[in-house]
Amino acid sequence: MKAELSDQVSLEEQDFLDKLHKIVDETIQEEGLILNNLLHPPAEILSRGQKLSDQVARFGGSWKFIILFIITLMLWIIYNVVMIRSRIFDPYPFILMNLLLSCIAALQAPVIMMSQNRQEEKDRMRAENDYLINLKSEIGIRSLHQKMDLLLGEQIKSLYELQARQLEMLQEIKQKIQGKDAGI
Repeated sequence: MKAELSDQVSLEEQDFLDKLHKIVDETIQEEGLILNNLLHPPAEILSRGQKLSDQVARFGGSWKFIILFIITLMLWIIYNVVMIRSRIFDPYPFILMNLLLSCIAALQAPVIMMSQNRQEEKDRMRAENDYLINLKSEIGIRSLHQKMDLLLGEQIKSLYELQARQLEMLQEIKQKIQGKDAGI
């Protein structure tokens, strides 16, 4: 009887270990897919126009551009105010300068918007990566819950079986005691 009980316990432990391995294997597979997506994102292929728009936006939104622009405007105004009439190319009210500023603004705005659209796409990809990382964490937590549920289930089952054996032993002891009392 002890050999049968030992074999049954051994089979139950093996079944328990198989379930645990199955949970671990499923978790590794799920996390592997997510890690593959995180480690190997699709390559970003940029056209010349996209590269140019990024460079213009980077330069147009920098202090270097602002300082150079202010210096250029100041030199333009000073030259056209101080120089003698024969060398002035844009007299006050600086109509040519206003035209150039309007042209720069008209060209720079759509280029910057193109760059912003690309930045939105990058932000969307970052958000997708954040989602994948959160999903990976959720899978890990779910795996831990499954393991805990399995462990608790096995412990409850073991405690129930132990309690059943103890009750059987108590009944045997009771029968032996009653048999001795009846025999006395």
